Amino acid sequence: MKQVLLVFLGGGAGSALRFLLSNYLNPNGSQFYTGTFVANVLGCLLLGFILGSSAKNNWLSAETTLLLGAGFCGGFTTFSTFSFEQYALLKSGNASLFLIYAFGSLATGLLAVLLGVWLSRFS
Repeated sequence: MKQVLLVFLGGGAGSALRFLLSNYLNPNGSQFYTGTFVANVLGCLLLGFILGSSAKNNWLSAETTLLLGAGFCGGFTTFSTFSFEQYALLKSGNASLFLIYAFGSLATGLLAVLLGVWLSRFS
């Protein structure tokens, strides 16, 4: 239960910060989602640093890693965990699974959004 609470607290803080950043960087009528882009890149950088440092130096406790990694970065970004998983696939030398997962996730995600928009017409 403690782990769930840590992820919940970190995720709430990350989500709130992403909301504020997006409101600041995405003026009305913006053609490019700068806030989301910046949050995803910063979150990927932060998650890589947290997980890399934690694994290399035991710099953070397991609880702090969970709070900041799965919680904060997971709430702050919509992309950091996916990117780290992609890195892990590349590092393991599994290029074919890397490509399947990357393009499959992007295509399926886009199709899911399109399906959701289409289904919303019937509500």
